[in-house]
Amino acid sequence: MLRFQVPQFIEREARVVGPFTFKQFIYLGVPTAGAFFLYFIAPFFVFIFSTVVFLSVGFLFAFVNVGGRSFPTILMNFLHFSVGPKTYIWKKGETPLITSQAAYEEPAQEGIQKPKVKLIKASKIKTLATHVETDK
Repeated sequence: MLRFQVPQFIEREARVVGPFTFKQFIYLGVPTAGAFFLYFIAPFFVFIFSTVVFLSVGFLFAFVNVGGRSFPTILMNFLHFSVGPKTYIWKKGETPLITSQAAYEEPAQEGIQKPKVKLIKASKIKTLATHVETDK
């Protein structure tokens, strides 16, 4: 019987450029190339600020994993969820709604009078509408 060696790390991406995978190299190389061109085009303060921002975003995309998923995957999932259609399912009576009864007690405040509210049964909007129509 012949025995074959089974590859153990088939989930691992190949290292193409030094210690970086191709994706990591692109995520770091594009901001670096942009910073190189900004050095010659933009003022020094703009160059420094934009280089820090671009390389931080490139580092975030290249190396940060959250819950075993890369940051670009998380960002794409977020965008698909935010933009895509959603299906809401509600089935009446499956889950009982449990609420607790709370009683409201007004705080004891001395010297403060409550404002009196007058309820008007007739609406003034109808009379206002007739006044506006007749003023023409």
